[in-house]
Amino acid sequence: MLKTALRNVLAHKARLLMTVLAVTLGVAFVSGTLVFADSSTAAHRAAVSKDYADIAVTVTPKDPPPGAPGAAESAGDAGDAGDEHATVLDDALARKLAGLPGVAAVRPSADGLATLNSSNGTPLRTGRIWAHRAAAYVPGADGKDSRHPLTGGRAPRGGEEIAVDSGTAAAGRFRIGEEVTLATDGPAMTKRLVGIVTTRDTRVTAGGTLVLFDKATAQQLFASPGRYTSIDLSAAGGTDAAELARRVTALLPADRAEATTGAAQAAQQTVLVDTLTRGNEKLSLVFAGVALFIGSFLIVNTFTMLVARRTREIALLRAIGATRRQVVRSLLWEAVLLGLAASALGFLLGLGIASVLPEILSTTGESLPRGPLVIGPLPVAAALAVGVGVTVLAAWLPSRKAARIAPVEAMRAAEQPPTATASRVRGAAGALLLALGAALLLSLAGAKDASEENLRSAMSGCALLVIAVIVLAPLLAVPVLRLSGRLTGRLGITGHLAHRNALRDPRRTAATASALMVSTALVAGLAVIGHSTGQALDRQAAAGLAADYVISTHTSSAGIDPAAVQRVSATPGVRTATAVTDSTLFVGGGVRRISGVDPAAALSVMKLDFVNGSLKDLGPGRIALSSTLARANGVRTGDRIDARIGGPGQDLTPYTVVGVYEDNPTAQDALGARTEVQQNSLSAGSVQRVLVRADGVADGGATKDRLRTATGNNPLLQVQDRQELVQEASGSLSTLLTLTYGLLAIGGVIAALGIMNTLAMSVSDRTREIGVLRAIGMDRAGIRRMIRLESLAVAAFGTLLGLASGLFGAWTVGALTNGALKDYSLTLPWGTLLLICLISLATGAVAAALPARHASSLSPLEAVAEL
Repeated sequence: MLKTALRNVLAHKARLLMTVLAVTLGVAFVSGTLVFADSSTAAHRAAVSKDYADIAVTVTPKDPPPGAPGAAESAGDAGDAGDEHATVLDDALARKLAGLPGVAAVRPSADGLATLNSSNGTPLRTGRIWAHRAAAYVPGADGKDSRHPLTGGRAPRGGEEIAVDSGTAAAGRFRIGEEVTLATDGPAMTKRLVGIVTTRDTRVTAGGTLVLFDKATAQQLFASPGRYTSIDLSAAGGTDAAELARRVTALLPADRAEATTGAAQAAQQTVLVDTLTRGNEKLSLVFAGVALFIGSFLIVNTFTMLVARRTREIALLRAIGATRRQVVRSLLWEAVLLGLAASALGFLLGLGIASVLPEILSTTGESLPRGPLVIGPLPVAAALAVGVGVTVLAAWLPSRKAARIAPVEAMRAAEQPPTATASRVRGAAGALLLALGAALLLSLAGAKDASEENLRSAMSGCALLVIAVIVLAPLLAVPVLRLSGRLTGRLGITGHLAHRNALRDPRRTAATASALMVSTALVAGLAVIGHSTGQALDRQAAAGLAADYVISTHTSSAGIDPAAVQRVSATPGVRTATAVTDSTLFVGGGVRRISGVDPAAALSVMKLDFVNGSLKDLGPGRIALSSTLARANGVRTGDRIDARIGGPGQDLTPYTVVGVYEDNPTAQDALGARTEVQQNSLSAGSVQRVLVRADGVADGGATKDRLRTATGNNPLLQVQDRQELVQEASGSLSTLLTLTYGLLAIGGVIAALGIMNTLAMSVSDRTREIGVLRAIGMDRAGIRRMIRLESLAVAAFGTLLGLASGLFGAWTVGALTNGALKDYSLTLPWGTLLLICLISLATGAVAAALPARHASSLSPLEAVAEL
């Protein structure tokens, strides 16, 4: 039977090629993603190992307990040397550490964060605050910093000079000698670029930035004069790092500093940087899962058609003594051989995918690590398991059908219609699955709660719905195709024949359309949810905002410089500029957000709709609440509520509620007097937003440019108008859109392969029929048109089922989104849905090209002579 399986594979290699290609795509995504993950992890670890190769132990200050003196200073400026909790890392400690046995060298550092403006004035942001690195250039005995080798210029000297790494210089288009604007955690500064260095810091090489100051300036910015943020120790030969860490710990004040080995730091850094690729790996695995799921329909359809074509052959095998088990084993061996071929091809293609993924997934400022491909046992095992497993699993049902073929079938026609009992069983099973899936989804329509349990239920309901439609597809094919036949029938005899051919075997038509149906349902559902969510985010982005511009912080914990707020107020074209302090509000056992505002000016920049009360009585000890927060705590205007503004460690304070307003994203959960909110914030006197009302005169963006100038072009701040706020909110959907278009592409390719394979086998089965049509006068163009119309009918059937399933799923699942997004409402992206339909139909037309060409090339005499 193994020889029989091998002979059958070789005999039908052209027909099985499409099946191999479908499985190959899925295997390629799986193996490529795993190889990419292993390779990027190895590249990260190699880079981190270089970073910490010469570090045995690092000494860092301990954070003071919340509420202790100096706690605020430890977050940024360490305060003066006399403060109880100021950092103890100074030159005196460095000398003591250098005297410990086993210490070969001591290197103190003053590190922090700094964001730069590029040469055109726009901030160089990576989206990750920890990637904006800043440090001191610390020369050794030879006058050079071994960690930051110079490639151009010289080291910074004095507080007005800086150096940057080569990647930052290229991204910002900086040249030695020019002025560079940057900010650490406050007002913008202008420094002269005097040097360019290289670095092995993975946080920088993975897309971050690096700024180097002279030692005194770095200490002033990130620690305090004469103090450091860390001290690195290298060990003498033969010294164990863990033992050295214990010696260092014994020397340090237990509550003021701690020692960490270089190996521990490298492990922590690897975990941190590995988060860069985690989301990309998951996205690639989603593509792989979809490809394999859709490809399984192609495999099932191919083997089903092969079993139907080989009914007589299998019956003869049974007649000469082959058992049912041997028949099943023969077909499964065919599947194994196909799976092995697909696994090998998929793994090779996966290596190509793994090699280009860093380029594809890297965006400006988000570079991924480079390194040689690492091929471990897991990707190889996964390629074999996925390729062979999916193929064998998909071939199992057709093989069971083949085992039931009796020897007498050798005397019958190759194709037998399904029995009435089989149709009734299929209909009952499909209806039950449909009812279960619909009931589960409809039960979530009133939930409005995007909890993990509800999301799992929604996914289960959608899966049941898709399976039900697949089971019912052969029964639905007949009425749907008959309806479409009225349209194709008007195209003449070719349209009528195409309609009859599609109806000839509803099971085959349904199986062929299922791949397209699944991909269309996924894409349509995601497109509707994404469009509806985008519309809701658009409405929310500027909801409750009467201001024309919003100036906000990006990464600054100290907030906006008060002097900048005054300059904004005095900017020509500005009618009103109101500072807002955002802080944390602990109330009712939960954590909320409170905005500190000036009551007199707030109404001019915020659209507040009060249910009751107003802002006129807002002041110390009095706050206004959003309707959701007031309802959650059961309070109304005039009631008192215990709350705390700012960080933990303080007692709750009774506040009088002066008003309740409709939920407002600009005002957040609560409103308080700005003076009180500032006093209780972690950074006293801070301002996080400035809401600006312009004088209403259109000036082509001149006011916005003047506002940027008023902020000192600080790279930590952004000036946005209402349209930019909307665009920023919509930008969060980029991953969903990428997923949607990727699924559409994968589904389209596999569906095209399936239709092409089915039509090719159908043309082979109908060789004599086509020959007769050619003999009685149908030209080649008519044959091609007939095949194309049949393909379009199948594609239209799959598209219709997919759209119906996707829209129903989006409607029910959308209720959960409404629970997390208040302004969510189902809106249909008509343009996108039309595009999906056109692409699906085009898939059918393209898939029919080769089979139609082959059918039209048949000679009438040769076709009629076929057995």
